[in-house]
Amino acid sequence: MKQKIYMVILFLGLFMVPQLHYAQVDFNKKPDDDLGDVEDKFQELFYEALTQKAIENYDRSVEALLKCIALDNSVPVLYFELGKNYVLLKNFGAAEDALKKAVSKDPDNEWFLDELYGFYVEQNDPDKAINTVKQLVKYHPDYKEDLAGLYIKTKDYNEALKILDALDAEFGVSVSRDIMRNRVYEATGRKKDQIKNLEARVENDPDKESNYLQLIFRYSENNEKDKAFETAKELLKINPTSQIVHLALYKFYLDDNNAEKAIESMKIVVKSPEIKPEAKLKVLADFVQFVGDNPQYETDLVEATAMVGDNNNVKTLLELGQYYLAKNNKAKALEYFEAALKIDADNFNVIKNVLLLYIDLQKFNLAEKKSTEVLEKFPAQPLFYLINGVALNQLSNPKKAVEVLETGLDFIIDDTKMEKDFYNQLSMAYQALNNTAKAKTFSDKAKQLESSN
Repeated sequence: MKQKIYMVILFLGLFMVPQLHYAQVDFNKKPDDDLGDVEDKFQELFYEALTQKAIENYDRSVEALLKCIALDNSVPVLYFELGKNYVLLKNFGAAEDALKKAVSKDPDNEWFLDELYGFYVEQNDPDKAINTVKQLVKYHPDYKEDLAGLYIKTKDYNEALKILDALDAEFGVSVSRDIMRNRVYEATGRKKDQIKNLEARVENDPDKESNYLQLIFRYSENNEKDKAFETAKELLKINPTSQIVHLALYKFYLDDNNAEKAIESMKIVVKSPEIKPEAKLKVLADFVQFVGDNPQYETDLVEATAMVGDNNNVKTLLELGQYYLAKNNKAKALEYFEAALKIDADNFNVIKNVLLLYIDLQKFNLAEKKSTEVLEKFPAQPLFYLINGVALNQLSNPKKAVEVLETGLDFIIDDTKMEKDFYNQLSMAYQALNNTAKAKTFSDKAKQLESSN
């Protein structure tokens, strides 16, 4: 946008100056010099350069600009346009020379400096970019942020922090500057400086919740859990309605063996519209583990799970399923695994859990139907052939069971336990078909595998 405005001014200048000149002369008088021809030729060539650039004929644009320079080498914009064309032609050495020439002829022109700065950034030359952007900082604070970023790139971290501190003091903190600041702290290992900065923010602006939250996070990251806990409680005193703080508090309460407070915080988290679903699910997953060791709080877990509702993801549903499986509540475990399967229909582990539970709970029709479906997606998985064969045997379809089981045998690799299960099921199927010889053959193979282990 800045360049377009500049070009409008340029064209006005080019066309208005000759007109003012002509207003002072006698047009009926025959010219006694060729200045008018030179000006006309200059304008014609400059217009030609812009036209050729617009249609991507950069070589011809360069030719026209060089002819303009031959007529008048004092016009800075010629070198500016020439540099941009050379960049497009990937003639980077010539581009740099032309842009530097433009800047030298008009050192206070922001557009020229910005173009040269952008060129150095594209060329991954941070040192030259720093020298150029230092001339731009007077125009806009964004250039100061750019300078800080360049210092980080050249690992001049102290200079970067000085600029970030000055910008924070003048304009207040910002997300973009905090990202740069944290990169510096991470690169230098200055965890204490990072914490001091956040402590100062809390002190200077004690009503701002985000300052506390960042400080809590950094204390926790630095294994200063007591300080993190105290900061979280301080935030709760200042802002009793804060919901996000309970993302930290529930964990501290769990570590402090304060189950009642932990449950209270957990319920605030899972009900909160301010907290993202993935954060809620992380809390719920932690609570599943806690209830595994403290089953007396299972009612609270069920209540919290209901609160999360449709926001469940596969990981948390699997953890809940595994929790109930460990409690030998297979029916409840199946509910969570089936819910996970609705979200991720191709998840191998979820499919396996569902099918095995169908067999354990004697849901043979469901086991046969589902295993037939998944064999189309996973045709080389012997476990699914085995489950399908078991279901078919239980549904009194031994002929089909034999066909499926014999196909699945070809996919078993170094798994004697599964191979033995296949032989037992084949023996059962042939027994149902009154083929006692085949039934005995497979029964003997199963016993042989069992004895060899």
